[in-house]
Amino acid sequence: MSLIYFNLSQEITKRVAACAASIEPFDEKFVPDIRLAEPRHGDFQANGVLLFAKRKQLDPRETANRLVQALQSSSVFPPEQVEIERAGPGFINFRFTASFLLQWLQTYRTAADIKTAAQRMKDTVVVDYSSPNTAKQMHVGHIRSMLIGEAISRLLAFCGAHVIRDNHIGDWGTQFGLLIMAIKREKYDLRQPHTDPLEDLERLYQQAVQWSKQEPMALETARQELVKLQNGDSENVALWEMINRISAQAFQSIYDLLDIGFDVVLGESFYRDKIDRVYQELTQAGIAEQSEGALVVFFPEQSRFKHQPFLIRKRDGASNYATTDLATVLYRCETFKAQDILYVTDKRQRDHFEQLFLTVKKWFQSYGYPLPTLRHISFGTILGENGKAIKTRSGDPIKLKDLLQEAIERAYRIVSDKNPAFPESERRTIARTVGIGAVRYADLMQSRSNDYVFSWGKLLSFEGNTAPYLLYAVARIYSIFRKLQLQPGEGEQGASPFETEMEWALARKQLGFVTALNQATRELSLHFLCTYLYELAVTFNAFYKQDKVNVSSDDMRARRLLLCARTVLFLEIGLSLLGIPVLKRM
Repeated sequence: MSLIYFNLSQEITKRVAACAASIEPFDEKFVPDIRLAEPRHGDFQANGVLLFAKRKQLDPRETANRLVQALQSSSVFPPEQVEIERAGPGFINFRFTASFLLQWLQTYRTAADIKTAAQRMKDTVVVDYSSPNTAKQMHVGHIRSMLIGEAISRLLAFCGAHVIRDNHIGDWGTQFGLLIMAIKREKYDLRQPHTDPLEDLERLYQQAVQWSKQEPMALETARQELVKLQNGDSENVALWEMINRISAQAFQSIYDLLDIGFDVVLGESFYRDKIDRVYQELTQAGIAEQSEGALVVFFPEQSRFKHQPFLIRKRDGASNYATTDLATVLYRCETFKAQDILYVTDKRQRDHFEQLFLTVKKWFQSYGYPLPTLRHISFGTILGENGKAIKTRSGDPIKLKDLLQEAIERAYRIVSDKNPAFPESERRTIARTVGIGAVRYADLMQSRSNDYVFSWGKLLSFEGNTAPYLLYAVARIYSIFRKLQLQPGEGEQGASPFETEMEWALARKQLGFVTALNQATRELSLHFLCTYLYELAVTFNAFYKQDKVNVSSDDMRARRLLLCARTVLFLEIGLSLLGIPVLKRM
């Protein structure tokens, strides 16, 4: 019975559980707990016997022995593909043979093979990320939602999910009253060309805030402008539309630079005519109630929110983020048939989303609506090297467009120093890929829940766990094939089973791609994949230094070319999921 399956840990789990079910003392509560093993022990390890034996008050060593004997005497694991041994009290090791590793790598030899094998998810998933506010420039604090959201979207789509990328723009609210007041007061003509109109709009808004604090009538004027906008006044609506158009163009320039695209861009304004249903249904179901003139949801059963109500309509009758978020959940479920909704925002919004999810659960259960899985994909803060939130020297937030351009220019200087003979156009292309890729990778390699320190020196280094290091590994492999006048995947026919220590190490590391993919998908954190890609590149570089590829032996050269081809294949797939294109020369 062949074991050439893409998800080997899943297949081993299934086969071990089936074998255990047929012998004493195992029962249906036994869980094999298959994990990657330390290389010196094997490829996978079953750790579940120890816990099972302790729970049953059995001898772990003897219990493991019984299972090992059953596995060895059955046809569950072909001996020509896997060796099984008991190791320590209650642990069972599985070590693949050289011929099996070769077979596995020959079976999954192209990106199409791997993508087809990885397609196990079927759900419709809405990923809510980026979501900037119009009339404001993106600063460095906006980048994590974009990079994490895009990478998660790519990952889930690769694994078979129907992913809908939704950019929930903040394009409605009290700030527009202030901004329209300032535009009129300053006689700023939005129809005329300006050097940086979005920067002008941000300046005007800040000026309006100052006026509202200093002048008693300014705040009332802003309120009147907002009421006119809400009532459909043609002049204010035209100004609002121009503000949003200017903002969208500025946002798009950054999305283009980061290769980020959305399936849906619906601002808060889109849900204006959908919030009355929210108020009505939550009130009728007894979920929301009046409190001091506002409409709120209480959670007496929740210790954290016992005294912290969820405000869904203000005293003056105005809606807020909570209102539009509730309307958005319903719209996504009814229109997109969403089964999973992921919100990629910073961890400071934890309470809001917990209360939102609790309210949705009560609401949907009351009306029999299909309840989606709702998850807050939270992340930490980007810090400067002083350990504080990253800012300019003047103390202002760093504009995202400036940071990305600086990354490209820094990369260009490094590339020009290393390869002065390359044409400038090629150096510019390489610099854009390396610079943007470096910023992207430096973010995604972190456990997303953690804060991290932004360092130009580290993220653009060609040593260590960085994008330049990985991109250089890819370019080096393409150089190997270029010298042999081959393409990856060519020249590997007739490959013999692996023999040297470094061949074994590299083949086993390639096998670990599936585990990294599974971990990243399960936890929705790309740092598992980043760690794997770095370890793969390190293992390849060690192999490259020790085992010559262009040798006289045909079967040895073929298997080493195969190892090179699969290394670049897994690196390219992994980097693509992170949103980083590769370079064949650098």
